[in-house]
Amino acid sequence: MYIQTQFVLALIVFLELKRREKGRLESFTRMTKVYPNASFTGGVPPCKAEMEEVMTVWKKSLIFNCNGFTVFDGKGDLLYRVDNYMEGNKGSILLMDANGKALLTLRRKKMSLGLGDNWLVYEGEETMAIPRLSVKKSLNIFNNKCLAYVTAGESDGRNNKTMYEIEGSYSRRRCAVLDDRRRLAAEIKRKEGGRGVAFGTDIFRLVVQPNNIRTDFAMALVILLDQMF
Repeated sequence: MYIQTQFVLALIVFLELKRREKGRLESFTRMTKVYPNASFTGGVPPCKAEMEEVMTVWKKSLIFNCNGFTVFDGKGDLLYRVDNYMEGNKGSILLMDANGKALLTLRRKKMSLGLGDNWLVYEGEETMAIPRLSVKKSLNIFNNKCLAYVTAGESDGRNNKTMYEIEGSYSRRRCAVLDDRRRLAAEIKRKEGGRGVAFGTDIFRLVVQPNNIRTDFAMALVILLDQMF
């Protein structure tokens, strides 16, 4: 019964994504008949629409008895997967593509003083090389908007320049990832359902500006926010 319920929910999400994409294509077809050189962007300026990549994140693994994430692209196709087979193994997480290939390894860094929550992000399954990112939970009580800081490589304390700063509330699925120039790199947003479908916090949107951050890095930050909060 549990497996059937999860399958039905996954099917509802998939069909909803396909329905919205079909509606956009039909609108595009109708508009291009009148304006042959126009492009359908849903009211967003073409330059911004081309930069954005919108993903639907489902906080559920498609594999039975696993914890993780399932991520769909704007067309409703499977983009990323996270399948944690061992619930107690929270010190290392793999972000995979649709075929199960490891894209990034997220590993918790042991803090010498036991303060904070620090994670390292590696390319592929390699954890012996220099990490690409270091993500640390913010402990600044004077800046409660900030959730976490992201630096390049392995953070050694205060000397590393912050690449990204994450602000907002992850529990409410309202977060912004800002680069070192305070430009928006990615957003976590609540997903609005259609036809009476109500989405809770387990299904939300991840909007990425690929010019400011890699999409797999953005998804890695979502995973780590889920671990931290």
